[in-house]
Amino acid sequence: MNLILLGAPGAGKGTQAEIISEKLNIPQISTGNILRAAVKNGTECGLQAKSYMDKGALVPDEVVIGILKDRIAEEDCKNGYILDGFPRTVPQAEALEKMGVVIDKVIEISVPDEAIKARLGGRRVCESCGASYHIEFNPPKTEGKCDKCGGNVVLRKDDAPETVIDRLKTYHEATAPLIDFYKSRGKLVTVIGQSEVADTSKLMLEAVNG
Repeated sequence: MNLILLGAPGAGKGTQAEIISEKLNIPQISTGNILRAAVKNGTECGLQAKSYMDKGALVPDEVVIGILKDRIAEEDCKNGYILDGFPRTVPQAEALEKMGVVIDKVIEISVPDEAIKARLGGRRVCESCGASYHIEFNPPKTEGKCDKCGGNVVLRKDDAPETVIDRLKTYHEATAPLIDFYKSRGKLVTVIGQSEVADTSKLMLEAVNG
């Protein structure tokens, strides 16, 4: 089964992609990882991507999709894969179709903006070991200090309120139109994100298998 996961930043898309990947034994494919791997391996598309990255420019969609096609042609994708973070726009989705990439299901994790602001705005991360906390739902035992290593627990720039608002704005303008795009093709399934990861995972797996 070839899947795309959609969801606003903070909806838990990455975590759910990992869980589905493990349950179905299919790879989770993120654009950043395959770009870095293609550049490292010196593939034709990887070299093209590197020429843009070296200049600090965005890698064009056709190059990204070329790298994606190379990746999904690999042996571990023969039973399916999960695209996490691509496509991000309708033109990218159209380009995927034109290049013959077949998607079976698109699963959207729906979480209200206010819940996302509370979820991300309350998140804190250890500077030393990367352990994650939440000031309301999972606070460290000692305020500002990591339970695991004693490092400083801080608010990441990505989780600052103004950054979260900007990220949500970008999502609604650029990525949310994909919901109607895939709905019109009969491929969209919407899952309501739950407060507990395991509850969302249960609904996700039902959506995949339904």
